[in-house]
Amino acid sequence: MPSSRLRLVTSGARITGGHGPLESVLQDRALYPVFQPIVKLEDGSVHAHEALIRGPVDTALHTPDKLLLAAKEEGLSNAFEVACVSSALEYWGRHQAAGRLFVNISAETLIQAYDKQGGTGLMEWLLDFRVTPRKLVLEITEHERVDNMDRLAEVVGEIRSTGLSLALDDFGDGRSSLRLWSQIKPEVVKIDKYFTRNISAHGDKLKTIQALQQIATIFGTALVAEGIETAEDLRVLRDMGIEYGQGFYLGRPDRCPLDFLAETPRRVLAERQVVVFPELGRMSQGGHLRSLSLLRAPTVSPETHNDELAKVFMDNPALHAVAVLDGERPVGIINRVQFMNEYSKLYYREVWGRKPCKMHANFEPRLIEREHSVDELVGILTSQDQRYLSDGFIATDNGRYVGLGTGDQLVRSVTETRIEAARHANPLTFLPGNIPITQHIERLLKKQVRFVACYADLNHFKPYNDYYGYWRGDEMIRLLARIAMEQCDSQRDFLGHVGGDDFILLFQSEDWRARCERLVSQFAERALLLFDDAARAAGGITAEDRYGVTRFFPCTTLSIGAVVVDGQQFTRAEDVANLAAMAKHAAKHSVTGVHESVLT
Repeated sequence: MPSSRLRLVTSGARITGGHGPLESVLQDRALYPVFQPIVKLEDGSVHAHEALIRGPVDTALHTPDKLLLAAKEEGLSNAFEVACVSSALEYWGRHQAAGRLFVNISAETLIQAYDKQGGTGLMEWLLDFRVTPRKLVLEITEHERVDNMDRLAEVVGEIRSTGLSLALDDFGDGRSSLRLWSQIKPEVVKIDKYFTRNISAHGDKLKTIQALQQIATIFGTALVAEGIETAEDLRVLRDMGIEYGQGFYLGRPDRCPLDFLAETPRRVLAERQVVVFPELGRMSQGGHLRSLSLLRAPTVSPETHNDELAKVFMDNPALHAVAVLDGERPVGIINRVQFMNEYSKLYYREVWGRKPCKMHANFEPRLIEREHSVDELVGILTSQDQRYLSDGFIATDNGRYVGLGTGDQLVRSVTETRIEAARHANPLTFLPGNIPITQHIERLLKKQVRFVACYADLNHFKPYNDYYGYWRGDEMIRLLARIAMEQCDSQRDFLGHVGGDDFILLFQSEDWRARCERLVSQFAERALLLFDDAARAAGGITAEDRYGVTRFFPCTTLSIGAVVVDGQQFTRAEDVANLAAMAKHAAKHSVTGVHESVLT
């Protein structure tokens, strides 16, 4: 072993042998590396390998967790880390393997190595192994908190000037730091496997990674998704635009680096199918009161004179009320109209003008914290106490006064929040709403894949809803949602709820027609159970139509209009949705309930 390597291996701890199992392993140079591929998800090429360390086979120190524990117990963490790096570099240089090499090193060990050897010493060390700096990526592990982040940033800057690249490992595991990402600006950030594992079934994980993608764009960082173990997760990460992936599904750690990706994951990456992203399992809780536009109105104290209060109102014509404060804490509210009606009475000013205004205060005002969800405020709108309509409400932040709001603002905000939430997830079925539907169509068109856009609509639903009531009507819509989900391939086919009894299905499954026909027939069979015995016997109900004319309506059935879309034909999601809606009208006259419109 060249002397420069020896100095680096033994820096930070003395290895004399015989004092502990790990000391013996290090002294005997019994560690060996295995390599796991890092794959470019766009084309399936092997971009790099991460070096992982193993101890002697069939010993208690074979696995990484046992090695790390022994290093900590024997006080050899620094020496162990550098020995791991040396072992990986020695193999890589000896075999002149293709691609880049990721090696793990803690911030503390990196700083110590640089302080002892300097940039020149590190370069000599790498060249001794015949590894060029541009092929090496130092992967900063965050097993311990970085004590001196500023010093780490200085060292990273010096090391980067030699051609080395930096990666941040396991980002999001609770020990990593957004500040560390911002300060050292690594070329690569590896997303912790918690966020990637089973991402195909968790909308919250998908949203988290999308947020990391935005940060990565700002910092110019490439992302590696770790922990990919299934084809379903690989498809989602590929379609999200994650640049690189790593995990057992792409390749297990092996003593020999991988030249080419195995056939199965390569075939998945080459698919033209656009995967269906998981949605959040519940509706958005909506905005907070913090999003409301509050009136920064003047305030009074309980002892403020009525004449002074009157001047406040006259100087502020748009002010509907005034908050009464005891210090910073609101204790009451005075309604403008009620006060001014009293103040304008004959002799009021002479008798009561210099008296405290607390005589007009409502000392049970409606107080609302700014961090409350707007949805939580629905209880105020439906409560028996409706004074908020005239008095408005007082907004607080940790109990301190921040402004006034009106009842109109409250009603409007709750309504707008509910409408916006419904555009993302329908409140009745929790299926994706208009915005996710549009986004998925756009993804299909962007990739220019062939798909089938279907518009599903219930026949004679309004008479049923009027006859049995909205509660039974909602049950029928939920029934349709359940049956439609049963007929969709969760990875290939997208189901969205436009609103009411209108649904959108976007099929990539080749047997889409059979799925639609099963959907129509199963709905017709199971929907009968929502009618009473007399209606089932008669085959329908007698109810008023939209013009108020009483007539007979058959039991509710389903119609599906379908349009086969070649992704190269359209650029706008709106055009696809409109064609599917037109096909739906034709489907209502179809014997089978399914109609395919042919594009010319």
